[in-house]
Amino acid sequence: MDRMVLPTSRHDAPTTQDDAPIERLAELVGAAKRTVAFTGAGISTESGIPDYRGPGGVWETRRPPTIGDFLDNPAARRDYWARRLVDYPTLASHEPNAGHRALAELERRGRLVGIITQNIDGLHQRAGSDPDRVVELHGTSHLIRCMICGRTYPSMDIQRRLEAGDPEPACEVCGGILRSATVLFGESLPPTALETAVALAQACDLMLVVGSSLIVNPAARLPEIAKRRGATLAIVNRTETPLDALADIVVRADAGPTLSTVLERLKAP
Repeated sequence: MDRMVLPTSRHDAPTTQDDAPIERLAELVGAAKRTVAFTGAGISTESGIPDYRGPGGVWETRRPPTIGDFLDNPAARRDYWARRLVDYPTLASHEPNAGHRALAELERRGRLVGIITQNIDGLHQRAGSDPDRVVELHGTSHLIRCMICGRTYPSMDIQRRLEAGDPEPACEVCGGILRSATVLFGESLPPTALETAVALAQACDLMLVVGSSLIVNPAARLPEIAKRRGATLAIVNRTETPLDALADIVVRADAGPTLSTVLERLKAP
């Protein structure tokens, strides 16, 4: 087990003394035939999106909505939509960063077969990753779904209704309760997304964890599944994770500079 740890670096690319773990990570990526990336909030914080647990995150600023809020509490639903009226344009304005773009380029070069993400921001797709290869375990903020009939709406369509003064948009088909197509607290992960993610974890030969604390289950068990099936496990994260001891290599650094440097080390196709 390599157990190399790259020192933290906020914005700069890894320096000369840090070349060994970066070279080793590049070697692992270059040798793998079926790499799967598992991404968490840490890859998107570099785009200006706070994570749930970090400074400015949802858990610090307010209580996240639950599935019970939407089903049983009209006042909670109206409060949710009032916040979304303000928050969604900000989320939609964030751009992919170097980490998202590096993964999209690895896919383009045929080195990455899929991305499993805990994020709901859609930045992998905006960076150029094939939407069919991105498994959104916690759903997406860019769709709104009816809780009764299941119809979905582009988020901007509902945003325009909010901006026009509708305090609690309802489904145009059945009049049902609308909500973001994300997993709320108290809900299970979407079965199809979880099944696809498990299949990717079982089939990969390199699981590349990027920007995840690996403490939210069942999603955090996926790297363990990959490791048990014989895959190499590489973790790129700014802080320690519960699976560091299981990993073949740990690079403790920002995702963007690290993945960009790995990409540079690989020969272009």
